[in-house]
Amino acid sequence: MRVRQPFVAMLMFTLLGAGTATAGQVSHHSFHSETLGRDYPYTLYLPDGYAVSNQSYPVVYLLHGSFGSDRDWVKRGRLKQIADRLIGKGRIPPAVIVMPRSRSWWVDGHNEQARTAFFEDLIPHIENNWHVVPEREWRTIGGLSAGGFGAINFILERPDLFVAAAALSPAAYAPLPPRSSSAWRHPAFQAPEGRFDTELWQRVNYTAHLDSYKAQERVVPLYLSAGSRDVHDAAEYADFLYRILEQHQPGQVSLEVLRGGHSWRVWRASLPSVLEFLFQYAQGPRALEPDHDK
Repeated sequence: MRVRQPFVAMLMFTLLGAGTATAGQVSHHSFHSETLGRDYPYTLYLPDGYAVSNQSYPVVYLLHGSFGSDRDWVKRGRLKQIADRLIGKGRIPPAVIVMPRSRSWWVDGHNEQARTAFFEDLIPHIENNWHVVPEREWRTIGGLSAGGFGAINFILERPDLFVAAAALSPAAYAPLPPRSSSAWRHPAFQAPEGRFDTELWQRVNYTAHLDSYKAQERVVPLYLSAGSRDVHDAAEYADFLYRILEQHQPGQVSLEVLRGGHSWRVWRASLPSVLEFLFQYAQGPRALEPDHDK
């Protein structure tokens, strides 16, 4: 795996701020989504000093799993404690972390247009209302299980939007999900007659984006992890994806297999590596532009 030299902002933060106590803030928000026709909830982590720093920050989008919630990463993943610790030790720069909620496996499925809402509603809302830099080099994404499925799909479809990504125990199943997967009973993939929509799965799965992604010069570095005893064999599916992408972008894909199953124990253990990987590529905070009133 290729590791970029630390950027100047990160180096200065490490020299000046490493070891200091940090206390980021977590809050819950929503806004009206035209795509969904309802409010779109998300949980937000703001780094210590956000309100007075006069800076714009990198942004990390973290996606939850099947039948999950925007609050899972904080309640079960210990996101705040981990981010505070890594920022305080200078291992990552201060960042805004957005944890949105989807009812539809992050796809335009039978129950809602989650993919379209993410691109056309959520990202513009975040960039118009919070101090984040609205450019690719400051924008990253990650997710677990179905959220990993979403993160992989998003970067392969829109590599122009994300500078790095991570997928934990991703539901990167091909050609179809294993029978143990909740995809088979999730409303996103349930056709009107109540059957699993195989055609939809194959149309929205990452395999449908591979050819167009590999035809482009731009690549998105990707961190993959999974548990060694995952009930859905996520490690095997992740390894398959790793080998495909490693051929296309050598040294820019990482795969870590941890002891454990398809569980928060594995995802919590992966989260520090996720954030550190993303900030090998993403830029750090920069001065807030004049007349910025967010």
